[in-house]
Amino acid sequence: MKEQKVWQDYKAILWTALLLRLIAAIFSGGYGMHDDHFLIIEASGSWVEGHDYNKWLPWNPLNNGPEGHSFTYVGLNFFLFYFLKLIGIVDPKTMMIIVRLLHGLASMLTVIYGIKITERLSNVRAAKIVGWLLAALWVMPFLSVHQLFEWTPVPFLVLGIWYLLKNEQVRKYFFYAGILMGFATSFRYQIGVFAIGIAAVYFFRQQWKPFLLFCAGVLAAFFITQGVVDFIIWGYPFAEMWGYVSYNMVEGTQYLPNTNYFMYFYVLIGSLLVPLGLLIFAGFLKVKKETLLLFVPAVLFLLFHTWYPNRQERFILTILPVFIMLGVMGFEYLKKDGFDSKLWKGSWIAFWVLNLPLLAFTTTMYSKESRVEAMYSIYEKNGKPKNVLMEGTGNGRTSLMPRFYSKDWAGSYVERTDPNQLLQVNENNTFDYIFFFDDEKLEERIAEYKTLYPNMTLHKKAYPSTLDVILRKMNPRNANEYIEVWKTNADK
Repeated sequence: MKEQKVWQDYKAILWTALLLRLIAAIFSGGYGMHDDHFLIIEASGSWVEGHDYNKWLPWNPLNNGPEGHSFTYVGLNFFLFYFLKLIGIVDPKTMMIIVRLLHGLASMLTVIYGIKITERLSNVRAAKIVGWLLAALWVMPFLSVHQLFEWTPVPFLVLGIWYLLKNEQVRKYFFYAGILMGFATSFRYQIGVFAIGIAAVYFFRQQWKPFLLFCAGVLAAFFITQGVVDFIIWGYPFAEMWGYVSYNMVEGTQYLPNTNYFMYFYVLIGSLLVPLGLLIFAGFLKVKKETLLLFVPAVLFLLFHTWYPNRQERFILTILPVFIMLGVMGFEYLKKDGFDSKLWKGSWIAFWVLNLPLLAFTTTMYSKESRVEAMYSIYEKNGKPKNVLMEGTGNGRTSLMPRFYSKDWAGSYVERTDPNQLLQVNENNTFDYIFFFDDEKLEERIAEYKTLYPNMTLHKKAYPSTLDVILRKMNPRNANEYIEVWKTNADK
C-alpha cells in the first residue's frame, strides 16, 4: 500500500489523539503526584521570581549540596516560565495551561512514531491498533499533558527508536538516535538502562558501527546536559547524577519498600484493561528477531525496576508505549501461528466498552483541586508576601500547598495541627489568611479564630474534585480534603 494512502488511513487516529490532548490540557488541571509538581513547577517557578523553593541552588545559604535532581527538565520549564513572564503572561493557571498544551503536542510524537515503528516492523493493521491505543487509551491524555519524569521523555525515546529503524544504511541516524536517548536519560536517569539494552543488541550482533555511533550520541547528549550544565552550576561535572546515585545507594532502598515483584507486570497489563491486556502481554512475549531492538531494552528496563526495592507504579510507565507496540506486533505473529483471532475481536470490543467511560473521566479530571484552588484564591499580581495559617486541627494534619498558584514565594506558612497549641501558634503571629483543612468541627474552629479576628470573612470554599474524593475513599492517606479559606482582615 502506498505511503500516502497509509497516512490517509491514520488521519482519524491523529486527529483523535490531538483533540483528546487539547481537552486534557484545558480541563485536566492540578497535578497527579508530588514529584511532577513540587520537583518541577515549584522549583522552576520560584527561580523565575528570584527564589529557590527546594533550596537546590548552590548559592542558596540553606543548600547542602547536590541532591540528585537533574536540571534538564526543570531547567526547560524555567526558561519557558521566564519567557512567559517577559511577554506578560504571569497568571499561574494560564501558564499551566500552556505547559500542558506543550506537553500534549510533544506527546503526539509518541503516537506518530509509534505508528511508523509498528508499520515498519509489522503491518498497517497492527500500526492502526497501536495508533488507537497510543491515542485514546484511557490514561494516555492525562499522562501526556502532565509533567511526570517517567512520561515526559517518552517522545524522545520513541523518536530515537524510529531513527534506529529508519534506514540502517545512513550512519548518522544511529548518532541522532543516541542523542535523543541521551537527552531522554538526562530527564530520568533510569532511561539509561533502556539505552544500555539497545547498545547490548548491537554489541552482541557485532554491529560495531551502529554500536559506536549510538553510544557516541548517548554520551554526547548526556555529557552536555549533565556534565557541562553541572560544571557551570556546581563547578564539577555530573554532580547531580552522583548525588542521585549516592542517595539511592544509601537511602533509596528504604523509601517506600515494596515486596510485590509482579507489580509492574500488573501495571502494564492493567493499563490496557482485561482481557485485552493479557493478550497484549502474550504478544509481548512472542519475540522475533526483528523486534529485539525494542524487546531487549524493554525487558532490561522492566527487570531493573523489578529488582530495585523502591517500586512505585508510575516508574514503569516509560515503557508502556513500547510494551503496546511489542504486544500488538507479537499478537500478529500469534495469529499467523493459528491463534484464535475471535478472542482478539471480543477483547477489542470489551476494551472499548470499558475504556471509553474511563477515558471521558480521566481526560477531564482535576487532580488536587482543593489545594490548587485555595492557593489560587490568594494570588495577586505583584502582591505583597502573605502570612498564612494552615489550620488542620480537625483531622490532625494539613497538606503541602502548591505555592506556584499563589506566586507567594516569600510568604510565611505556619502549621497548626494540635488543638493544644496557641491559636496563633506563636504569640507574635498575625495572619492574613487562615486555611481550614477538612470540615471536621469546622464551625467550632472558625468560631475560635473569630475571637482573635472579629472581622474575619469567608474568602473561598475549595472543594476536592470527584477524583480526589474517590482516591481518598480508596485510601485515607490521600489527604484530598475540603479547604475553607478565610481572610482575617487583621488590619481593620
